[in-house]
Amino acid sequence: MKRTTVTSAVLGVVAMILFAFAPAVNKLTSTKTHIKFFSTTAAENIEAHNYKSASTIDPKTGDIVFSVPMQSFEFEKALMQKHYNSPKFLDTKQFPKAKLIAKITNLNEVNFEKDGTYTTHVKGTLELHGKTNSITEKATITVTGTTIKVNSKLNITLADYDVAFEKGKPSTNIAKTVEVTVEVEY
Repeated sequence: MKRTTVTSAVLGVVAMILFAFAPAVNKLTSTKTHIKFFSTTAAENIEAHNYKSASTIDPKTGDIVFSVPMQSFEFEKALMQKHYNSPKFLDTKQFPKAKLIAKITNLNEVNFEKDGTYTTHVKGTLELHGKTNSITEKATITVTGTTIKVNSKLNITLADYDVAFEKGKPSTNIAKTVEVTVEVEY
């Protein structure tokens, strides 16, 4: 009887140790991000890239958060960058970050532990230029071994975030709706 109790206790301790060190899919964080801003008009195309964003995704809840430092967008032309950061456009000194807080609404269709490509639906809010709006977008999650990649493309209507040039050359050089491409590796 004493031997059975000791054996049960030892097995219980071994099980607790195994569960304590078992790999679990926890909240994933990434600074391997690429966010591209693209505007096209008859006058010119404008493109900028940002590699300094941070993101988290929780595979258990589907919660997604992005923090995007707005001054980290880099443009081909210095004048484009100057206009982008200026108080007349995004005023990145007053509004230094954009933030996305969202949730995967079809989380039951994604297996973060199995290789594959999953189309997801994301719903949440985007804060940009001090204004917050609801968004609903699609994203693709690709699982390959221990690497998880997320890709999405969304269109942002600048006026929805109180961003607009009302007159002058910049008003004809930037699209009213811009395309934003998001690529992240966790």
